[in-house]
Amino acid sequence: MVDVLLIQPPIRDFYLTAKRTIPHGLACIAASLEKEGFTVEILDGLATAKSRIIALPPEMAGLDAFYLGPDLSPFSLFHHFRYYGYSLEHLASRAKASGAFLIGISSLFTAYGEMALATAEAVRQVCAGATIVMGGHHPTARPQSVMASSAVDYVLRGEGEVSLPLLARAIREERSVRGIPGIVFRKSDQSLDISPPAVMADLDAYPLPALHLLRNDYYRRAGGGTAVIMTSRGCPMHCSYCSMGNSAILPYRQRNYDRVLAEIDVAVKEYGVRFIDFEDEHLTLHRELILRFLEQLIARFRDYDLEFRAMNGLYPGSLDTEMLLLMKQAGFRTLNLSLCSISPGQLQRFNRPDVSRAFDRILKESLTLGLDTVGYIIVGAPDQDPLESVADLLFLAQRNVLAGVSVYYPAPGSSDFEACRQRGLLPENAMLMRASALPISATSTREDSATLMRLGRILNFMKYLDDHPDICYGENTRREGASLPQKRLEQGVKLLQMFFQDGHIRGIKSDGTLFDHRVSLKLTGAFIDGFKKEGNRFQRWRRQTLDQF
Repeated sequence: MVDVLLIQPPIRDFYLTAKRTIPHGLACIAASLEKEGFTVEILDGLATAKSRIIALPPEMAGLDAFYLGPDLSPFSLFHHFRYYGYSLEHLASRAKASGAFLIGISSLFTAYGEMALATAEAVRQVCAGATIVMGGHHPTARPQSVMASSAVDYVLRGEGEVSLPLLARAIREERSVRGIPGIVFRKSDQSLDISPPAVMADLDAYPLPALHLLRNDYYRRAGGGTAVIMTSRGCPMHCSYCSMGNSAILPYRQRNYDRVLAEIDVAVKEYGVRFIDFEDEHLTLHRELILRFLEQLIARFRDYDLEFRAMNGLYPGSLDTEMLLLMKQAGFRTLNLSLCSISPGQLQRFNRPDVSRAFDRILKESLTLGLDTVGYIIVGAPDQDPLESVADLLFLAQRNVLAGVSVYYPAPGSSDFEACRQRGLLPENAMLMRASALPISATSTREDSATLMRLGRILNFMKYLDDHPDICYGENTRREGASLPQKRLEQGVKLLQMFFQDGHIRGIKSDGTLFDHRVSLKLTGAFIDGFKKEGNRFQRWRRQTLDQF
């Protein structure tokens, strides 16, 4: 029996990246609750390897035209829509058994808000006497839509470390909730009282995350556990597509790095963590601070063989040779670099600077240091010319970097979201506001976005081939040092040759039958034409494969 139960709901989607779902925010809130004397349990609805194929929801009708499958080729995207996590019945049963008087449900992203509400409704059926509160980015940005559900008693906007202990105290002592930072509640006339979001004025005044409440045995990689660390909250930049930037409702704040080191120390030494993802929006913006931090990481954890990553992306303009060397020594093996685009017009619309020169400099230095790199571009934005996105891919094609293609989605709280709303571009259903749903169809259509994703897969397969010179294209696909299965590798080379003949992107059914994916031949043609003009990286590949056509 506990006082407060915090739930991470299951999700429905085409894919799930488990290491990105660690409920770090709930662990932070739980620590604040424990500090105030409450007993807490975290019920992680995603901490299971179980998933099941489910029918594509009616709201997503039409996506199956872009995600035909199953596809056994190297160019496959998605083909099964799945339910990831524990059943709602299981979560409700666990909630009832907890005996909690306060149940908090996390709802981080609007696109998955329906499962958070479904969780609340399932819990409400068996926990009639409990108070149910919902928090996270989605309720913070859209409290009215969440409070439309009678299963939800309160919404807490902003940072729950501030507000949830106060709400728990008010409920236990039967006091008014009015005045609690971030609180949203129904007034006597059923209208909503919506408070400004709660903000942690001093990040270092709050306790370290309650890692003992997480399913650390589930979030493991080869060699050890996995953890999420944040050295800051918010972001000082002004990117139009992001809800976390300087124009957002939560300001940018930096933690003291001594506190960050203490958090890493606990994760590594008490919980066996060996892989740490820094979830900051931009980890390396403050050069002198990050240099000292990296030096301390090296000195303190040199004997633990740690791997660090910054999966939200690193800003190329903030990196330099000294920093990269220290990152390598500390345990960074792969750099996720935010390129965004090389188009001046699109960068202006995104309110992003051109980082292409810094990007090239970092790629050169990373190659020298033996650091892998992934360069991320955004495609499918409202006024984004898809041919300019092809140019972005061709820019990456010339460089020693994998291509990461991020499909644009409207993020509530961003300046772009409001602009999309005013122009009538928002999807009719919130479930569609996710990258896998190809949410915006304007200057770039959904077909364009799907095509660009597949072109990214083709480009990375070409880079894979080029990185394995022992593979003889077309005739003898000997796979010394290669990681792809032999048959898939051979099939991929054949499909690649066919692609450069006619621009069609094909998949392979389980019986070996080929089929065409729905793509824009205008974009595939532009990719092929541009690729044939490029010289650097694929000269050998073009000689052995393209020149025969």
